[in-house]
Amino acid sequence: MNTWHSVEVRSYLFSRVILKVAALGMAALATVTFTGSASAQSLLDKIKNGETIRLGFSNEPPFANPGANNEPLGWVNVMTLDILKKLGPTKVEPVVAEWGSLIPGMHAGRFDIITGGMFVLPDRCRNVLFTEPLAVASAALIVPKGNPQDLHSYKDVREKSLTVATGAGWDDVENARKAGIADDKILQVAGSAEVLQAVKAGRAAAGVGDYFTMKEFAGKDASLDVTDPLPDSPKGYPALAFLLNQQAAVDAFNAVLKGYLGSNEMMESVGKYGYTKTNLPDGTTTAQLCKA
Repeated sequence: MNTWHSVEVRSYLFSRVILKVAALGMAALATVTFTGSASAQSLLDKIKNGETIRLGFSNEPPFANPGANNEPLGWVNVMTLDILKKLGPTKVEPVVAEWGSLIPGMHAGRFDIITGGMFVLPDRCRNVLFTEPLAVASAALIVPKGNPQDLHSYKDVREKSLTVATGAGWDDVENARKAGIADDKILQVAGSAEVLQAVKAGRAAAGVGDYFTMKEFAGKDASLDVTDPLPDSPKGYPALAFLLNQQAAVDAFNAVLKGYLGSNEMMESVGKYGYTKTNLPDGTTTAQLCKA
């Protein structure tokens, strides 16, 4: 049985220059620079050796969220646990962080893998390594019960000059801009719970986010509805994220994913979180998404 632990913020300083002066007046300079934590440099070895692997995620159900005992829940987390079990003994430590601090937090050594359902985007590919996509997802609007403004697309929001709430750092911010919604009509908040509150408080006519998440919230609040996936929003491809020096770990995860995605084992794990076969990846690769 796993024991879930809370995590204190750790900081590391890893920069050392080693200078060796050879005999006969010949000098050689050797510089070794470490980025991230020493343990992060051998993440695959840590996994195989049964060392604790720290999973970083925001409280964003049904992708990822902490349980009553800080247990890592959500379909991305359970997929990660399934994969880890195939690579070595499974011992994990959940670390909950705000969405905007996930990538900086991993670079600061707070956790080893981002399991929050982060979409693969070119800007993010410059800062982390992604596995192949775990799913294909679309955005949807969360609106007051009955959808009083009759909103079904970004176009509807734009043409009615209404305010839409979304998470700061989410790809929905840029997608709303590309759809022609002015910046002063895009209310950026900390996360899903704040999107929900903005709509309920009337600060925004609608909230926009991944269909999985919006459906999860609407299903638990009788005062809200969720629209169908937006016809004018691009598809999103969530994946697991690693430090840039962890290609070996990414390759190992991808090798497992080939036989795992769509398997009975996977569908049994993720089914309770609303993931169905219609959400399986469509063949789009991470390499393609990083160049988009």
